[in-house]
Amino acid sequence: MHIWWSKITMDVNMMKNTLKVVLLTSMLPFAASAAQELTPWYVGGGLGVNNYEPSCDQKTMKVCGEDDPYAWDVFGGYLFNEYVGIELGYRDLGRAEWTDYSNKRNDVGARGMSLGFVGFYPLADKWSLSAEAGAFNYLISNKKEYNTEYYSDSGIAPYLGAGIGYNFTDNLKLQAKYRRYENLDEEKWNTLSMESNYWGLELSYRFGTSTPAPVAAPVVVAPVVVPLGDDDKDGVTNNIDKCPDTPSTHKVDATGCSVYENVTTKYDLGGILFANDSAEIRAGSFADLEKLADHLTKYPQHTVSVQGHASNVGKAEYNMKLSERRAVAVASALNKKYGISISRISSVGYGVTKPVMQGSSAEANRVNRRIEAIVTGTEKRVVLR
Repeated sequence: MHIWWSKITMDVNMMKNTLKVVLLTSMLPFAASAAQELTPWYVGGGLGVNNYEPSCDQKTMKVCGEDDPYAWDVFGGYLFNEYVGIELGYRDLGRAEWTDYSNKRNDVGARGMSLGFVGFYPLADKWSLSAEAGAFNYLISNKKEYNTEYYSDSGIAPYLGAGIGYNFTDNLKLQAKYRRYENLDEEKWNTLSMESNYWGLELSYRFGTSTPAPVAAPVVVAPVVVPLGDDDKDGVTNNIDKCPDTPSTHKVDATGCSVYENVTTKYDLGGILFANDSAEIRAGSFADLEKLADHLTKYPQHTVSVQGHASNVGKAEYNMKLSERRAVAVASALNKKYGISISRISSVGYGVTKPVMQGSSAEANRVNRRIEAIVTGTEKRVVLR
């Protein structure tokens, strides 16, 4: 018993390893040309259900049990042309159960390598019909009482098949398949004699990409060249020049008009100083604040960032909040006193992190208690050559 089991295990492993080698080596020849055109090589796999017919047709059958009909296969193929090819694969046809006359439970299944020819007939659009015929080198095994007894045999069974397929792309095809296997027999002990019907779906991938048919080059007739003037010397002829007096220093577009660009610039319009520990705007600072408001009124597309600062006296956390109050006070004055839209104003406090003078001297503290106004504007400027 142990010797038989070891031999069967080695045979199955050998068949699986052989299939892997065949599929891997079959990919090498078309690897270099896959990016150029469709190759004749393809691989795929399938899932389905299998019925050993007629049900429980074993020579020692007494009572049928529940089958495990799920079957699967993997395969690789080569197309001689668009209609005929050859396929090599590995198939597992599932298992069937029954109770024999000695009241022992049996569990039988067939698996192995397959080799066959396939034919294809294209239909409308992306549909096609297929037919196949070949041989199945099977290993059939029976486990009585689920491994208390075990015997197996191997042989060659013919099979026929038919299917209908749909190409999602030039490479990817899905097929519905039917196959009929004959003479799946166990002849060592003359205990099993079966046929099989399989229905399933198979997905295959053909390597490479399709190459479109070459397009004939059009006949080119040399045009008659008529000289056209360019009075402003901007490189655009008079017949299409919509701006005939463009300065020679300007870069122009296809219609001969000057090209403009939006340039963003930032201006530091100065700042105002605050008293110690105060966020109130001094009366003398409103003149500087009015200059800032006049600029923003003159250039309505400009925005301002009011940045508050503090001297390095006291706790940093308190100074941060103090600088924020100073920035908010100036932003509020620009909005409420001078009518600048709040959407154009932002405020931020930096505390003691950005001094204009280092240290804690009286002069350093005086100049660091401030706000700064940074104006950002976008202006339309002509692009020069």
